[in-house]
Amino acid sequence: MSTIIPQTMGQQYGRRSWAEPWKIKMVEPIHMISREERAQNLIDAGFNTFLLPSDGVYIDLLTDSGTSAMSDRQWAGMMLGDEAYAGSRNFYHLVEAIQTYYGYKHIVPTHQGRGAEHLISQAIITKGDYIPGNMYFTTTRLHQELAGGTFVDVIIDEAHDPINPHPFKGNMDIAKLEALVNKVGAEHIPYVSLAGTVNMAGGQPVSMANVRAIRQWADRYGIRVYLDATRMVENCFFIQEREDGYANMPIAAILKEFCSYTDGAWMSAKKDNLVNIGGWLAVNHEDVFEKARNMVVVYEGLHTYGGMAGRDMEALAIGIAESVSDDHVHSRVGQVRYLGELLTDWGVPIVQPVGGHAIFLDAKRFYPHIPQSQFPSQTLTAALYLDSGVRSMERGVVSAGRDPETGDHRYPALELTRLTIPRRVYTQAHMDVVAESVKAIYGARDQERGLKMVYEPDYLRFFQARFERVGRG
Repeated sequence: MSTIIPQTMGQQYGRRSWAEPWKIKMVEPIHMISREERAQNLIDAGFNTFLLPSDGVYIDLLTDSGTSAMSDRQWAGMMLGDEAYAGSRNFYHLVEAIQTYYGYKHIVPTHQGRGAEHLISQAIITKGDYIPGNMYFTTTRLHQELAGGTFVDVIIDEAHDPINPHPFKGNMDIAKLEALVNKVGAEHIPYVSLAGTVNMAGGQPVSMANVRAIRQWADRYGIRVYLDATRMVENCFFIQEREDGYANMPIAAILKEFCSYTDGAWMSAKKDNLVNIGGWLAVNHEDVFEKARNMVVVYEGLHTYGGMAGRDMEALAIGIAESVSDDHVHSRVGQVRYLGELLTDWGVPIVQPVGGHAIFLDAKRFYPHIPQSQFPSQTLTAALYLDSGVRSMERGVVSAGRDPETGDHRYPALELTRLTIPRRVYTQAHMDVVAESVKAIYGARDQERGLKMVYEPDYLRFFQARFERVGRG
C-alpha cells in the first residue's frame, strides 16, 4: 500500500510504501466454494446476503460491525473479566476509558449500538417531535419513529451526489435546521441527531467547523446535540487530513474536541472500538442520565453491565484506547483507500471521495438499465457473491424501507452497494481479489437482470427480505 505516507517518510526518496501497524499471530482458514454452490446459496438465501451462511463466504465485506480482529491485549483483558452481577471492576475501567477519550460525564453500557439508540429515543422523544439528522441511518431512524418522532434529513445537498468531491459531505445544512424550527417550532425538536461519519452517504465526514456551527445554532434555541459516535474516530482522521489547524493534532485530541460540542453520544462499540459485541450511551445532563439508567435495567441489564459480560467490557475499554492511535487509524483508512483507488483507476463508479469504513459502489451508474424498483444495489450484491464469494451489503431502496404514511417504497437519491472493510482482518491481497471481482462484473454489467421482492418483514427489511430474479423481456 502507498496511499497514506507518514510525514517523516518519502520526503527524501519519493514514493515509499508502508505496512500495517501490527503483525499476525493467529489465522482463520478461509476457502472459496464452487460457483455452483454459490449459485444455490443465493437461491436458498432469497438473493439476500444477510441470509447466506458464513461458511459459504470467501471474503466477508457485509459489515464492519463486530467483525474486527481484537489485539493480544484485548484477548488478555478477556481473562480478567469480573463477572459480578453488580459493580464489576470492568465497568469502572470502561467508564474511565470513555470519559478519558470522549469526555462525557455519565455512562450507560448497552449490549450494542441499537440498545443505546433505543434508550436515548425513549428518554427524550415524545409523540409529535421532529429529529433533524445528517441523513438517516436504518436503526436510528426506526427507534426515533417507534418513540413517536419524525426524522428530517438536514444534510447538505452535496451528500446526495455520489461524484461531488466536497471534503465534508456529512455536514449539516444550518439553513435547513433553521427552516425546520420555523416550520415546527423549537419546542418540538428535542435534539439534533449528528452522525460522524455518515454511513448512508458513503462514510462521509463532518467538519469541526460544522459541529461548532451546529452547537451555536442549537444553543440559540435550547436544543441539545447528540452524536452517533460509531465511526467518529475515522471522522477525526478526515478532520486531521483536510481541515485547517488540525494536521499536527493527534486523533485522540481531535476526538475529544469534537465531542465537547455535543451533549452526549451513543456508540456501537462493534465498529471503531474494536470489539465483537458491546455499546454505550454517554450523556452530560443528569436528567437524561437518570432516565437512561432506569430504562437500561428494564431493557438491557443492570446499569453496571448493560447486557455485556465483564470480559466484554474489559476488551472494550482496551479497544477504545487502541482505536485512537494515529497509526491504527491511518492504516485502517489507508486500506479502504487502496481498494477505492484500484476501482477508480479501472473506471468503476463509486462514491467519491472515498469514505472511512467502506467502498460504496454506485449501483445506479453500475446498472443504468435496472430501475430502482428492481433493486439494483441488491442485484449487485448477488452478482459479486456469485462471481467470487465476496459478501457485500445493499444500501439503497431496500434499506430505505417504506414511507410510514403512504406505504410506498422510499427511493433515495443514492443507490449503493457497500464493500465494508473489517478492521485488522484482511490483507492487501484480499483487496486485490475484491477489486478484480468488481471489475469483472462491471465488464459484464449489461447482462444483469434485476430482482423482485417476494418476502418483506415489518421492520428493517434489508436484514430478512427475500428476492427472485425478474423475467427477461
